[in-house]
Amino acid sequence: MEPDYTEAERLYRARKKVKEIREFYEHLTVFILVTIILIMINLLTSPGYLWFVWCVLGWGIGVVLHGLSVFNIPPFFGKDWEAKKIKEILEKEKISKSENKYGN
Repeated sequence: MEPDYTEAERLYRARKKVKEIREFYEHLTVFILVTIILIMINLLTSPGYLWFVWCVLGWGIGVVLHGLSVFNIPPFFGKDWEAKKIKEILEKEKISKSENKYGN
């Protein structure tokens, strides 16, 4: 049920996907580095109250959502889901019409 793509389109899509994955890993790296810095600042300035947790929690949700979108988890949120679903429905209708045509 995969859409038919030319070689150039497949190459373009592959490069785009690799770029998205690279950008996610860059986002994750910055998140980890900033988290470490925030922990150090928090522990040095006000160890009695761990405020860094709120920053990490908020940004962490963003990182998780970014990862889910890049790796298509769950798959029905992916960019190609709609096109695949349309093609699937059209195929079912085509099969259904051909069966009805022959009296099945």
